[in-house]
Amino acid sequence: MADVIIPQIDVHLGPDDLDAALRADLREGLTIAPKDLPPKWLYDTRGSDLFDQITRLPEYYPTEAERSILLAHADDIVARTRAETIVELGAGTSDKTRALLDAARAEGTIRRFIPFDVSETFLRDAALLLAERYPGLEVHGVVGDFDRHLDRIPQGDRRLIVLLGGTIGNFQPVERKEFLSDIVAGLQPGDHVLLGTDLIKSVARMELAYDDPEGVSAAFATNVLHVMNRTLGAEFDPSHFEYVARWDHDNEWIDMGLRSRREQAVHIAELDLDVHFDEGEIMRNEVSSKFDTEVFSDELAAVGLDVVAWYHDDDRDFGVSLSTVR
Repeated sequence: MADVIIPQIDVHLGPDDLDAALRADLREGLTIAPKDLPPKWLYDTRGSDLFDQITRLPEYYPTEAERSILLAHADDIVARTRAETIVELGAGTSDKTRALLDAARAEGTIRRFIPFDVSETFLRDAALLLAERYPGLEVHGVVGDFDRHLDRIPQGDRRLIVLLGGTIGNFQPVERKEFLSDIVAGLQPGDHVLLGTDLIKSVARMELAYDDPEGVSAAFATNVLHVMNRTLGAEFDPSHFEYVARWDHDNEWIDMGLRSRREQAVHIAELDLDVHFDEGEIMRNEVSSKFDTEVFSDELAAVGLDVVAWYHDDDRDFGVSLSTVR
């Protein structure tokens, strides 16, 4: 039996970097019109726990739909790619990715797994568990930010880049093209990219998935106010905001944010900033794009990725695309 290989972790994002990025992102997001906060700041410890609760709600279909796709088609994905290295962006616990790792181990092709995540603590714990689950597999974690550190991902081998959870939908179109181009820039012809994408369906069903009756989605969105209060000495009163999630037909995304219940000014001590809100003004903290497979295939082609397969769940709620670098 193969020995457990102790994971290697490359850290390109320390606490000081995170603090500087938080300050810069929030200063910019709170002073533009309309106000727009990057969704990554929703995910502190409490936010991550709340999002985990969201994925277990009956109204939130994407998680289990995507899991069913990977369980059903992992063997085909591995056979098509024959990847020696699998890289997962925004890895988290790599829970769903284990279907791919299991299939790749059975196929005998994989030798290395590279989880990439913003949280060092989270990544170290997850990497050790994966190394123990897959003796002999080299686990090489990378702590970094999508915006700055994709070029730090170790090179070599036939590679499969994996981005699950519909995360690609959190990027607006221009940002999405830049992000996909950055991924392709680090790959070789014949490497593959696997992307999880939520598909367009009834508006009522999509909105319910992001605004559940139990209020977990609202608590998740409101948590960003607690993050700013705790880390930046802000004076947000969560009771002065209400959560809104609505379908934007023109942009084909769910638009999520916090609406000010009253005209107010909020002081943020660490930024020496006073932020004014009109009554009814919405501060966006996330979008979740929904896709048509043909349109998204064209997006991928525009950055040098040719789709070789689309996989769907039984209800065709969710799609996973496998594409290759031209």
